[in-house]
Amino acid sequence: MDNHLHILWTNDNLLTSKEMVLMYAKNSLIFEFWEKVTVIIWGATAKLVAENEEIQVLVKESIAKGVHFVACKACAEHVNAEHKLLALGVEVKYYGKDLTKLIKEKAHLITL
Repeated sequence: MDNHLHILWTNDNLLTSKEMVLMYAKNSLIFEFWEKVTVIIWGATAKLVAENEEIQVLVKESIAKGVHFVACKACAEHVNAEHKLLALGVEVKYYGKDLTKLIKEKAHLITL
């Protein structure tokens, strides 16, 4: 876990999503900043990913480079995005306990 970055992605701002979250996640693996990167889709971003084709392309590119995406199942259900996220290759699960564990263990976590 020492060289595993988690990005908690809650901001549905398009520019922030493209130019920070998705760019940094993918480039972190390409340039070997981190051995493993997990992007946690939470809240409004579930809707953004499910509805925005440009973001979907970037998520698929990131997955192809090795970024792992997981979405909060409750959030995805609330915005009717679960099936679309699964179709993109995003893991969808209840994530509250996992997030709490990451925080308590002081894992490398960026929140946007």
